[in-house]
Amino acid sequence: MYSTCLDMETTPLFFNKTAIVTGAGQGIGLKICEMLASEGARVILNDVDEALCKTAAASIQNNNGTCIAMAGDSSDPAFIQSMVDTCVDSWGKLDVAIANAGITLYGEFASYPVADFDRVMEVNLRGTFYLAQAASNQMKKQEHGGSLLFTSSVTGHQAHKNLAAYGMSKAAIEMLAKNLVEELSTSRINVNTIAPGATLTERTLLDPAYIETWSKITPMGRPASVEDIGHAALFLVSDKARHITGQSLIIDGGWTAVSPTPY
Repeated sequence: MYSTCLDMETTPLFFNKTAIVTGAGQGIGLKICEMLASEGARVILNDVDEALCKTAAASIQNNNGTCIAMAGDSSDPAFIQSMVDTCVDSWGKLDVAIANAGITLYGEFASYPVADFDRVMEVNLRGTFYLAQAASNQMKKQEHGGSLLFTSSVTGHQAHKNLAAYGMSKAAIEMLAKNLVEELSTSRINVNTIAPGATLTERTLLDPAYIETWSKITPMGRPASVEDIGHAALFLVSDKARHITGQSLIIDGGWTAVSPTPY
């Protein structure tokens, strides 16, 4: 009995699990993939940038992780289905799907371009919706449940200058998760969102004032790391969170509790 308990304690959290993660060439998505792979998951890693996608997958493979790179447009339903099919063809099933791909296009509301609006909605909303659809349809066939996770944002909870379209898209993602509780719970598929606040990524670190600005106005005294977001994501798609569904977890060091402006 003692050896059995010990084996359970040392079994990786995602042993024999498979996952698809979109928007994972760098930043939060890549960290989630790295953490999933380190815990035993076999991962389809997607990014629209082919070079980033291949480099990210190779780095996971070089650390003894199992990962397939699939570069392509995660807002395209046909491509989304090809990711699901590749996962099933390669490993026999799909357990976890994380819609992390997103695009941020700043602009004043009064003059916001139609092309920018459409692209934000395509990537942030359409991509999330159709990944959830394709993944959950596969999970229903398997009849052993699964987990969906969408990456939202604090801007879906708190107004932010020049981000009307982006914030709207993120709020809509959270409503999608709530609606899918009605659609998917009987199939034992849980669906949640994470809403990161200021986070240190390759993109945000291009701003030399980013760390200082957000450290001053974040109650916990610093922006989030990608590891902070990754730990929350892994919990919500793990078996430890099977009874959590339709929820949004804000990860912002307390910023939305007080909401001081960075401007």
